[in-house]
Amino acid sequence: MRTLYVVTHPEATHHVEGVVGGWHDSQLTPAGVRAAASIAQALRAQVPDGAEVELFSSDLQRTRRTAEDVAELFGVKPILDRRLREKSYGEAGGRPQEWLDRRFVPPPAAGERLEHDEGIEGAETKAALAQRVYAAMDEILQRPCEHQIIVTHGGSLTFVVASWIKMPIGSVGYASFRAPSGSITRLCEDDFFHNRQVVSLGDTSHLSGLQAG
Repeated sequence: MRTLYVVTHPEATHHVEGVVGGWHDSQLTPAGVRAAASIAQALRAQVPDGAEVELFSSDLQRTRRTAEDVAELFGVKPILDRRLREKSYGEAGGRPQEWLDRRFVPPPAAGERLEHDEGIEGAETKAALAQRVYAAMDEILQRPCEHQIIVTHGGSLTFVVASWIKMPIGSVGYASFRAPSGSITRLCEDDFFHNRQVVSLGDTSHLSGLQAG
């Protein structure tokens, strides 16, 4: 049975500073660093001892730092892949969130949503984000390893899950799988029917004992 453990990075500086994330290369906060250690411990408890593990991560600092704790516990080296990055918000990246909110053009309720222009110079469309995440997932799933860990971002997680369940890209215009920061989503494919399950989505039970400070 193949199992994917999809991690959304924990609290980063753009969260507490109220600025737009995306490709803005923010770092984990002290709380985020503590959460990364808890994520690694939770994954170590879920993966059978002795199992081969592969680790993939977005190349941004906040995901790389999260992956480092996981890598240390499993004795593996993260494979960095820029295709697992969050959506690019173009010129809004690193600016105050309210700057983006004033200019953002939401997608229509019906009609073209994948190629919709949000009104921000340089921002990725949903189609571009979906295509690169799907491409990364295609390569990950071609590998025979039964236990794979993917460290990514909250926005990108939708497309990781959609790719896993083989949702056609043309149908993801309305898709949204929500998972909080620092969460673990578990995806499993059985060896008999080869059905692909979303076993858990956005689990944060491993963060319950953490205290701010």
